Amino acid sequence: MPEWMDNQVLGITASQYATAFGIVLVAYIAKKLFAYFFIKAVLPLTQKTKRELDDRFLICVQKPSEFLIFLIGLFIAVEILQLPGEPFDVDGLATSILKALVIFDVAWLFFNLVDMVDHYLKKWAERTESALDDHLAPLLRKSLRIFIVIMAALMAIQTFGYPVTGVIASLGIGGLAFALAAKDTVSNIFGSLMIIFDRPFHVGDWIKAGDMEGTVEEVGFRSTKIRTFAKTLISVPNNVIANMALDNFSRMPKRRIRLTVGVSYDTTPSQMREAVSRIRELLKSHPAIDQDFFLVNFTDFGASSLDIMVYCLSIASPPRPSGENISMPARTFV
Repeated sequence: MPEWMDNQVLGITASQYATAFGIVLVAYIAKKLFAYFFIKAVLPLTQKTKRELDDRFLICVQKPSEFLIFLIGLFIAVEILQLPGEPFDVDGLATSILKALVIFDVAWLFFNLVDMVDHYLKKWAERTESALDDHLAPLLRKSLRIFIVIMAALMAIQTFGYPVTGVIASLGIGGLAFALAAKDTVSNIFGSLMIIFDRPFHVGDWIKAGDMEGTVEEVGFRSTKIRTFAKTLISVPNNVIANMALDNFSRMPKRRIRLTVGVSYDTTPSQMREAVSRIRELLKSHPAIDQDFFLVNFTDFGASSLDIMVYCLSIASPPRPSGENISMPARTFV
């Protein structure tokens, strides 16, 4: 070995630097080879099976496994460098950083596995008749991800010598300020739980709350998204919509129809009676009209017509946006 390889920089010889760099380079090449072998050999084998579980599991573990191989190389390189411990503990800092990266890698794996769990939860929810689980599936996915991130952050902090209990206790100093700042967020979360369990509406329902009207697209942690009939998207905080009086048009068992039929002032009393009678017969013969109750009567002398009021309930027509007319077969009465 050349003599210059024994020269030291910051207490570490050049040969140690070269060996550590070579190990990191080998680890990087091994990571790339693993990725190539994984894609070309392992994934095609699982695709031949009928079950989808193994395919999704391997996709979840691929990237974290590649990163773990590179981390192993970094661990070996740090051991070879023999970083100094005084006057500053560089070796302890490097070890703590590597441990935090391992925690990050494991959290990455579990974070990916949440997608697989969410996929099967959605498939299970689609097979059930209740709409409650359709809302709980995305809520559970977000909750699991937040839990994984928080636990990984606490464990990473602990690797640097800070006890988790101390970190949690230190949060109590600003706990009151944080609670005041997060008041709306917490109320929105409770609002979303109220919407999920009380079920005033489901995803896909046509609702009207105050000046807002449209179809529910998503119920999230913080807000409910409503797609209006003008194709705009309204995001309403859950604590607001949970306390609003709303109309759910999708749950109407019957739809009210009220209209006015105008006839000419030249209409005679006998023709008026004939017109009223024929409208009643039309309603009686229509399969979409509720036969338990309807009204057809001459009511007003209008500005330019004699007005016949028609009031009935539709039992077969699907819900329509407000302002959209319900057509009836045209017929000449007089």
